[in-house]
Amino acid sequence: MMRTALLAFVMSLAACGASSAPSELPPPPQADSSLGPGDLFQVRVYGEEELSNRYRVAEDGTIDFPLVGRIEVAGLEPPAVSDLVAARLRQGEILLAPQVSVLVEEYNSKRISVIGAVAQPGSFPMTNGMTVVEAITSAGGFTNLADQNGTVLTRRNEEGELERYRVPVKRITEGRSSDVPMQNGDIIYVPERVF
Repeated sequence: MMRTALLAFVMSLAACGASSAPSELPPPPQADSSLGPGDLFQVRVYGEEELSNRYRVAEDGTIDFPLVGRIEVAGLEPPAVSDLVAARLRQGEILLAPQVSVLVEEYNSKRISVIGAVAQPGSFPMTNGMTVVEAITSAGGFTNLADQNGTVLTRRNEEGELERYRVPVKRITEGRSSDVPMQNGDIIYVPERVF
């Protein structure tokens, strides 16, 4: 059953326009640090510990910030959230010149998938700066039958087309190659070794 589902997935990639043979090393991921529902981040207001806290973006894309109320943050980059919080603190005459910083802890709105010869295949939240090796670790690591250097990363390019890249994970873990940063929507497929 699992092999049938996996075969169907791989064939669907080919049908969607993924190149037939994976190429080496993908380009750098497209930058997207915008916030979405489920994301967790810290807001720090310099000199105001009672206003500094962790926030999880609600399903409607908002957070409830003390003294200023509900703020729409979905779709905004962290610097824009900093500016928005500072503006609301000034508008409410709570602080004259607030210095606000935002640090994202978890991107739960951004997900990656790891399938194939891993202990726990599935979809996982993408953490800030996540790499291919970290994603495979999130999936419980390789099974005994995994072809580590046959690992394939499938990623949408800027035109929305699927592209496949071979990632030499064994070489990466041995320190002979650089790890590959992930981007939202990436799929890692770890094939089984052929004996």
